[in-house]
Amino acid sequence: MQKSLVHRLLNPFLLWRLRHVSERVYVVWLAGLVGVLAGLAAVALKTAVHWQQNRLAQAVTEPNRVFALSIYPIIGITLTVLVTKYLLHGNLGRGIGPIIYNTARENAIVPRSKLYSQLITAFLTVSFGGSAGTEAPISVTGSAIGSNAARVLRAGRRRRRLLTGCGAAAGIAAIFNAPIAGVLFAVEAILMELPAQYFIPLLISSATATVVSKALYAGQPFALITNSWVVNTVPFYLVLGLLTALLSVYMIRTYHWFDHFWERWPGLRWQKVLLGGTALGALIFLFPPLYGEGYSTVVEKLLAGNAQALTDDSLFSVYGDNNVWLLLILVFFTMMMKVVATSITVGAGGNGGMFGSSLVAGALGGFLFARLVNMTGLVAIPEVHFVVLGMAGVLAGVVHAPLTAIFLIAEITGGYALFVPLMFVTSFSYLITKHFEPYSVYTRKLTLKGVDVYANRDRDLLSRLDLHRLLDTDFLALRPSATLGELVDVFRHAHRNVFPVVGKSGQLRGIISLDMVRDTLFDGAHYTTTKLSELMQKPVAIIHATDSVEHCLDVLERTDSTALPVCDDEGNYLGFIVKSAILARYRRELIEEGQA
Repeated sequence: MQKSLVHRLLNPFLLWRLRHVSERVYVVWLAGLVGVLAGLAAVALKTAVHWQQNRLAQAVTEPNRVFALSIYPIIGITLTVLVTKYLLHGNLGRGIGPIIYNTARENAIVPRSKLYSQLITAFLTVSFGGSAGTEAPISVTGSAIGSNAARVLRAGRRRRRLLTGCGAAAGIAAIFNAPIAGVLFAVEAILMELPAQYFIPLLISSATATVVSKALYAGQPFALITNSWVVNTVPFYLVLGLLTALLSVYMIRTYHWFDHFWERWPGLRWQKVLLGGTALGALIFLFPPLYGEGYSTVVEKLLAGNAQALTDDSLFSVYGDNNVWLLLILVFFTMMMKVVATSITVGAGGNGGMFGSSLVAGALGGFLFARLVNMTGLVAIPEVHFVVLGMAGVLAGVVHAPLTAIFLIAEITGGYALFVPLMFVTSFSYLITKHFEPYSVYTRKLTLKGVDVYANRDRDLLSRLDLHRLLDTDFLALRPSATLGELVDVFRHAHRNVFPVVGKSGQLRGIISLDMVRDTLFDGAHYTTTKLSELMQKPVAIIHATDSVEHCLDVLERTDSTALPVCDDEGNYLGFIVKSAILARYRRELIEEGQA
């Protein structure tokens, strides 16, 4: 009822648009609309998180602060789990991975619940100190805005895919006030491509979101103004690229190890909340900089040259502020434990992402490297430069988005003075990380499940085909107890020359084709005595209901078959998959793609 009402209200507008507004102008309008809405969502989340964090900080006295920091995240994760369980019915879908899957395999259809679920749960998790970033939830929310706006306005698959990318770009752009970085993130992490016609709408959406963010929320996570870099530091950039690559590999593998660990307790379980909350509280008690996103507690202090402040509220503070080795020990363990804290936050039931955690770990790594080099006394290198270069290097490695990393840091530093060092560090980090980890932290899990998000255009079209819709059930099933005479009668009236032989329980026992029984068809003496169980043969291959259409086509080609039976996991016969049907549907998809 409500849906039909919306359609009735939209129909006059859509008709007017078709008559008076060109397709290109209309897409620009939609991109701007998505940018505004995603920008408002980003501002709402950022404002709410900072407001809540300030309230919680003011609610405790200094002697009790370290204990409060350890308890707050447990409260946030518990509230997130309650909301997920009772408001969202257990369907949250954390991280960028599900959006990449929606875009690559489900025609960019993002569930409507993601319009609000990510904002609510990310607010509860991060504002109470969960050690994760808000970038992924905001990007997912922006993608949901773009996808569902396209669905409401009856846009086609290609246009829906574009607007989904526009929403993701707008979300990142609004967080950092970095429109170019937003565009490149959508291209490198979500869309995996940049057709020429996508570029302008993505820019419009990112720019619009940035304007909204700057107008309503003037601050940004961090900023550094620099005018130059020194040529003799180039070798150190290369070494930093190697170190950030190793850190990136460690973070990707650690994150997915914990992901497998938490999968031992599927669903929302209080054991996970108790175990994860306790572990996270203990980590924050030992290393307070792990509290929250880490921008204000870590990055801003490093960029201000106030690294010693990282020891505040920690066990290390009792030893005084002048012991540099204690500071470096704290920095090292905070850097290594950041991915652990994020994995626990998300695995225990909270919501957040690895984007921000990569930046924080990279900042710590860059500072640690620069401080150690400076302590040798052989050369002096600017530590704040290496802080932001470390951020870019780890982001490029963990997310596999080197261009995003370069332009993000270039935009937030107030200029492009560090562009060349950024190119060195991010390219080294990306290439080395990709050698050891071919897939990013977002796509590794999808790949392990058999979803290749980097598939080429042909494979992408095949991946859109649904095996169940291609299933041909117009094959007459026969019983093993049927006689040769009954088979002859069937042959006279059937338009198929292949028949599945199915048992009473529905399991496929074999197949019979005209070629198999050609020599016995005219032997009338055996019409009543020969059973089909004696004549049938095992099929050369069986397709499973969970197989992809691409796999089906490979099997058909390999076995030189025109059709193969399809069964479920228990061996029950479902129908046949026919090669000509796959090719015909593929051709239609190709034509529709070209027309779009």
